[in-house]
Amino acid sequence: MEHADDLLVDIAARVESEHNSRMSLTVVVPGAVITGRLAPETLWKQRVAEVLEASDQLGAFSSVFTRPQATGAPPEPRAARPTHLHFHVARILQGSVGLPDTGGMYRVALEDVSAWTIGDLRYADQ
Repeated sequence: MEHADDLLVDIAARVESEHNSRMSLTVVVPGAVITGRLAPETLWKQRVAEVLEASDQLGAFSSVFTRPQATGAPPEPRAARPTHLHFHVARILQGSVGLPDTGGMYRVALEDVSAWTIGDLRYADQ
């Protein structure tokens, strides 16, 4: 997509400004359909850093997602107008399943979203 959907940018900005992670969204991006809840960028970065810190092999990468310990402040978003959606407890929809089952952490460029809908799609056994 050449230009991000202004309505979707406004939704992302509201999630950021209210530090609210209750908005469920499903997006279509090249090669995937992603469904889950949006998170403010700062909270998303903190959670990714926590997961990386817990890993013996990937712990060193956690600092990419956090501010230096000396400041004690949480990481801040890069821009006033969001450029990305930050999903948590999200799944990539593939056939009749969502991957991973427990939900993952995804960062999606707003300009890559070709379609979207409010809500978290879930499969049910029938």
